[in-house]
Amino acid sequence: QVQLVESGGGLVQAGGSLRLSCAASGRTLSINRMGWFRQAPGKEREFVAAISWSGGSTNSADSVKGRFTISRDRDNATVVLQMNSLKPEDTAVYYCAARTGIGMYDWWGQGTQVTVSS
Repeated sequence: QVQLVESGGGLVQAGGSLRLSCAASGRTLSINRMGWFRQAPGKEREFVAAISWSGGSTNSADSVKGRFTISRDRDNATVVLQMNSLKPEDTAVYYCAARTGIGMYDWWGQGTQVTVSS
């Protein structure tokens, strides 16, 4: 099993920044990819960004390109989402996820609230 714990959410004004962290524990050597997803009230969960655990290649949603950056620290089994130029539409619960196989993410954190005021 893999356990994921997010931190760093909060309330920020539009244009501000937040840094989300996700600490992984358990069978972290089995992780091959980690990502961030978000879910706003009344909306479906959507992909934000992801990173390959070994090579570090990344991809992100068009809505956050140029504003959000995902990175990882393999030694500390941590993935970070740096969010800049935040907009009210970024308000959501942000979830960290880990993938140990092929296809879907199989481990999820409990989520952290991000609220951006206008």
